[in-house]
Amino acid sequence: MLTIRPFPQNFALKNLAQITSRACALKVNPNSEVVDEKMREWFMSFKVYKDSQGIDFMDRGRFDIFAALSFPDADPDHLQTCLAFFFWAFATDDLSDEGEFQAKPDHVKAGVDICREIVYNQVSPVPDYPYATMLQDLFSRIRATATTGTCERFLRAFEAFSNSEINQSLNRSIGRMPSVSEFILARRATIGAALVEAMVEYSLDLNIPDHVFQDPIFMAMSDATTDMMTWPNDLCSLNKEQADGDLQNLVCCIMMERGVELQEGIDILTEMLDARVTEYLALKAKLPSFGPVVDSELAKYHAALENFVQGTVVWYYMSPRKFGSIMICI
Repeated sequence: MLTIRPFPQNFALKNLAQITSRACALKVNPNSEVVDEKMREWFMSFKVYKDSQGIDFMDRGRFDIFAALSFPDADPDHLQTCLAFFFWAFATDDLSDEGEFQAKPDHVKAGVDICREIVYNQVSPVPDYPYATMLQDLFSRIRATATTGTCERFLRAFEAFSNSEINQSLNRSIGRMPSVSEFILARRATIGAALVEAMVEYSLDLNIPDHVFQDPIFMAMSDATTDMMTWPNDLCSLNKEQADGDLQNLVCCIMMERGVELQEGIDILTEMLDARVTEYLALKAKLPSFGPVVDSELAKYHAALENFVQGTVVWYYMSPRKFGSIMICI
């Protein structure tokens, strides 16, 4: 049984986008409006939700703005795929986060198994499971222009994301609260960070050798950018999640582990975020050279990943998924 201190009536949240802006620039893709219209039709064609529910899902998510902020340099064709990725990822995540599978790990696993069959066997029959058919179309779009390495990283990331969804559903079903260190590691998977990194590669058709991804500094930078987009998510999602009875949140982990009140837990995580940005900048300065050609691709990759982080944090404030109908000014 989870035991944390009662929540107060209100709390204060700092401007998280200002904190991450020390390392990450904000840009906007000008093609989002045209792309959104086409991809809304794409999403509705899979009949994930009834018509009115599907429209509400897209309107409430403001995924068109999310794609414009997080993939600012993608051309229209690639931006379509990036928006399709958001539709699939958030619809899938909602199943275990707030939908019918929230605390049913066996159901989550059954859905994951269907999706696995689709991505590993592209000629398999189209299943009667919209989340899998969306993924099948999404991955075929990625494969059309991405390198073999990018595709392989996407598949490995899909496995990590899927397994984390199952584990998180299990934790919810038994009321288990992980430690702070355990939750940070798990959260990197549940937010789909490795999927995001593969999509960043795809969005610009980058060609980065596989061995670069094994470099210790590169890997540490990856963990840092993941935390920089994940911790603000938990801060901005906290109020909605606790109202839904969902305490699988890093703030709640901090409260329980340290025995602190809500505001102190929020302040601790905010300070952790600020320190993480500083760590990322220090790591970036230490990244070794891999030769002029690879370095050029890496510069584009990290700039795009930083754009994604900042676009994501700004979107948290703009999306009704986090703050409902409250208008947030940053």
